[in-house]
Amino acid sequence: MRSNGLNKFITSKLIFIGIVTAWLSGQGTQWEFDMAHSKISFDVTHMVISHVEGRFGSFTGSVEAGKDDFSDAKTTITIDTATINTDNDRRDGHLRSPDFFDVEKYPEITFVSTNVRKSGKNSYLLTGDLIMHGATKPVELNVQHLGTILDPRGNTRAGFKVKGTINRTDWGLTYNSIMDSGGFVISENIDINGNVELIRK
Repeated sequence: MRSNGLNKFITSKLIFIGIVTAWLSGQGTQWEFDMAHSKISFDVTHMVISHVEGRFGSFTGSVEAGKDDFSDAKTTITIDTATINTDNDRRDGHLRSPDFFDVEKYPEITFVSTNVRKSGKNSYLLTGDLIMHGATKPVELNVQHLGTILDPRGNTRAGFKVKGTINRTDWGLTYNSIMDSGGFVISENIDINGNVELIRK
């Protein structure tokens, strides 16, 4: 009887170890952003005839991927809205105000990926939820994997270019003016651009 009890105990322990091992093996490689070589920027049409570019000076995020080609990557990015910068202090102050991002009330923009699928060689369609200005909406981003290398210090790095377009009014950013010609001063569509360099933890 004692032998049977011991055998059951050992068997249960082995099963537990097997489950833990399987769980650990299923965890992906963790990557962090190299902030010195990563940038999130945007482009908006002004008065139909020109473009204004801007960027966010501070953001954090992480990527988890079980496959070397990042085809199963899970991504999270959090942006500090107060760090918006269009190289014009007056305009930046307006963008931080309740007319636009309302940074006092909504200090962060967050993106959480929900799916990634290949769209071509080294190219992916990344979908996820964009949480901005108190609203959560799905977005699609085109991602190009530029390569993975080992740097001189022995760190593994991966580079990406990200592009996408959103309609800001979907998140309640509706401020605008109408020109005499009938067009809007500020376009509703915003082009998003990201240059990302990751370091494997």
